[in-house]
Amino acid sequence: MKKDLLKLLDLTEAEILEILDTAKELKAKQKAGLAHPILAGKTLAMIFSKNSTRTRVSFETGIYQLGGHGIYLSGNESQIGRGEPIEDTARVLSRYCDGIMIRTYSQEEVETLARYASVPVINGLTDFAHPCQVLADLLTIREYKGQLRGLRLCYIGDGNNMANSIIVGGLKCGLQVSIATPKGYEPDPAVLAFAKDSPHGSFTLTTDPMIAAQGADVVFTDVWASMGQETEAAQRRIAFTGFQVNDALMALTNGAMVQHCLPAHRGEEITADVFEAHAEEIFEEAENRLHVQKAVMALLMK
Repeated sequence: MKKDLLKLLDLTEAEILEILDTAKELKAKQKAGLAHPILAGKTLAMIFSKNSTRTRVSFETGIYQLGGHGIYLSGNESQIGRGEPIEDTARVLSRYCDGIMIRTYSQEEVETLARYASVPVINGLTDFAHPCQVLADLLTIREYKGQLRGLRLCYIGDGNNMANSIIVGGLKCGLQVSIATPKGYEPDPAVLAFAKDSPHGSFTLTTDPMIAAQGADVVFTDVWASMGQETEAAQRRIAFTGFQVNDALMALTNGAMVQHCLPAHRGEEITADVFEAHAEEIFEEAENRLHVQKAVMALLMK
């Protein structure tokens, strides 16, 4: 596979499935208590311009379980936060570390980092894409449903990084993907262009959540205001009225499982009742970040 994981648009279906199969194997070893120090002696630099719970803990735990070591670099505490060009950071870290993970705002920053780094770069999240999360989602869906190809997947909410990556990952793995967003909050034009021309699964974009949810096997949602959009929260609560995963919407599905990348705002994008009814699969999804990211590191950094 490619030496970096920057966005799912860069991967083939075979490469996605290789990650999922590797994650399944590593998860089984971890559950059985079998050591798997595939990356013994390797170091991962972890750059965080955006705060995190799941991304930091899962990457730091993951590299440790693979026998390596993770170094946390806060944007405010590193030279990046003081204006060092990302190109220079890439070249310096490449001489110290065996891989770089970055969680930041701009996709271009990640692409530039990868262009100048001589070691693998992993996108831990940008405003454009959240590839590791959607790989974890695909692993969870396959665990619960036994397959990916042919399933109906719907996403209700903001056309954000999650929507972008769900569209790409879902279509590349042969799912039927429906996205419901309010007018003006659609996914990225580049992703919509990909979806329009995709030869794999089918794609629907609508402003009606009930249409998107019809017959769905999997329902996705995410917060209405992501990190960095706090000043828009009140405006977005108005715009997203009716875009809630609730009992009425779930009644239209094919007994769907629910996925949420967390943190969840109960009473906004999802009701507390629906969240708790599907908590087991949501927190399995959260755990699978660990296993998928270990697979990505093992495949890229070995």
